[in-house]
Amino acid sequence: MPRDLRAVASVTIDNERVRVTEWRFAPGASTGPHRHEMAYVVVPLTTGRLAATGPAGNTVSELVTGQPYFRPAGVEHDVRNANAFEFAFIEIELKDGPGSVASPPG
Repeated sequence: MPRDLRAVASVTIDNERVRVTEWRFAPGASTGPHRHEMAYVVVPLTTGRLAATGPAGNTVSELVTGQPYFRPAGVEHDVRNANAFEFAFIEIELKDGPGSVASPPG
């Protein structure tokens, strides 16, 4: 399996309030290292494991279809599909709100 296999991102909504992206990962595919400039919510479309590598260390998360999670702006990581099957999720980035870089708290 090629080490540089990349996940496929399809932006479905991008307006002044949110950016909604569907991410699809073949087995072993990754996003590549990146930093989230906005707070975001992830809604898994698949049940399975995602591995993340970044300054905070290495993690493996067990995600369940339809069970969302929230992360603040500033997260840095490379996310990889740790399953033997395709994994997909919807990412909803929140623009210009609490927790985003554009509008810091306080």
